[in-house]
Amino acid sequence: MAQAVAEKVWTGQHYIAGQWRQPGGEQFESLNPARFDQVTGVYPRGGQAEVDAAVSAARGAFTAWRRTSRVKRGELLLKLAGLIERDVDELARVLALESGKIIDEARAEVVEGLHMVQYVFGTSRQPSGQVIDSEIEAKDLYVRRKPRGVVAVITPWNFPFAVPLWMLAPSLVEGNTTVFKPSEETPEIGQRLVRLFDEAGFPPGTINLVHGIGEEAGEALARQADVDVVCFTGSYEVGSHIRQVAAEHQHKTCALEMGSKSAVIVCEDASLDLAVNAALLSAFKTTGQRCVSAGRVLVHRRLLDPFSEQLVARARQLRFADPFASGAFAGPLINQRAVEKVAYYNDLARQEGAEVLLDGGRMNDGPSAAGYFMSPFVYRQRHAPGKRTVREEVFGPHLAIVPFDNDDEAIAIYNDTPYGLSMAVITEDYRRWRLYRDECDYGMGYVNLPCIGAEVHLPFGGVKRSGNGQPSAAALVDAVTHRVAFTVNHQRGITMAQGMSALVPETQ
Repeated sequence: MAQAVAEKVWTGQHYIAGQWRQPGGEQFESLNPARFDQVTGVYPRGGQAEVDAAVSAARGAFTAWRRTSRVKRGELLLKLAGLIERDVDELARVLALESGKIIDEARAEVVEGLHMVQYVFGTSRQPSGQVIDSEIEAKDLYVRRKPRGVVAVITPWNFPFAVPLWMLAPSLVEGNTTVFKPSEETPEIGQRLVRLFDEAGFPPGTINLVHGIGEEAGEALARQADVDVVCFTGSYEVGSHIRQVAAEHQHKTCALEMGSKSAVIVCEDASLDLAVNAALLSAFKTTGQRCVSAGRVLVHRRLLDPFSEQLVARARQLRFADPFASGAFAGPLINQRAVEKVAYYNDLARQEGAEVLLDGGRMNDGPSAAGYFMSPFVYRQRHAPGKRTVREEVFGPHLAIVPFDNDDEAIAIYNDTPYGLSMAVITEDYRRWRLYRDECDYGMGYVNLPCIGAEVHLPFGGVKRSGNGQPSAAALVDAVTHRVAFTVNHQRGITMAQGMSALVPETQ
């Protein structure tokens, strides 16, 4: 098995007010999930003091940054895009080594981050407000966007390069300043990204980096009173906590993208080959560790047997291996906690009466034994009240095949979870996909595609427990700015709207 290792153990540093700070005090280690005996890096365990310093630096830089031309802010992003493009291969190598994502996916993620920066640069010369007609001919009405201030960016390990850029790039081009806390599972790629911001020439304090543990540095950053917006991607439990923390501050808002129980819906007229491919990609790409991964495939009963047979046969052939191994379809899980969680839900499926079709689990033979590798677990499960495995997020290679008899039943099954992030429907009938489009609860929908694969110039977010109505990527601008109305009168007197009198009595 081909493997890659870090040439040396990486050393982390905070980046505050334009200065790289030598680590001191407590530190934490980052491990290679494909070889958990290998320490890839050592990073400072930041806390309240580092968060306060970073937020203070961001606040201090805010006035000058928001006064900088939006076009000039965009030009710095163009420089950043060039640096990312220059370093794509090295960034992909670091990302794969640290996250366990196979090198092909790691490179695609870096390109996705590049696309986000390019997209946001493109918006910097586009209108950022509106001119609206007034009912009074002598008035001009404007809607302008103003930056909110200091944006905290707290990001996950499964997309440690693209997701930060979904948040940082729109925040910065709109005139906000930022404090970035990458996941403790993938700190190096976050640090490499900030080094590129530094090289691109972003002024001191506009972007700051604090390493640390989520419960410590992340908690301190979410609570910091001088933070105006918290952008977070991660679990529902943590996101819900951040929402409550933000509500304690009158000025603080949040943009949250949380969990899911996404699904592919295979209708009776579906192309079987396309449906199987879409299900395999949706369920097992990134080892099922995408927020949009399909934990369920809903299959019309007419296709249930042939679909199940083909999917299981194909799933047996998928290679879960070292991220740098030739032919690897997916890599390891991120850590031991993830392994234990997937194993728990595999057991729970059996307890809930599932018909196990492919009994996957921990891979303990050969090189796989040295990493957090698990193979696909596939089962049939009828939908019924109280069955947790078809409602709760697993975040691993764990897939339920759920039969349905008609479109209305499929829609009811799909909606019967606390989440609503991503949905794909496989059908040749445009009237049918329109029904699913309108009746299912989701933030991102697909037709004849996997339920993964969003593009950056679209909103990325969900409903119910999957989000709080503030999508990321292209739509983040709504979370990190507020709209102000501005009215200008061009006549020498005053005429009021709605026909209200503007006469003011003369003094006697």
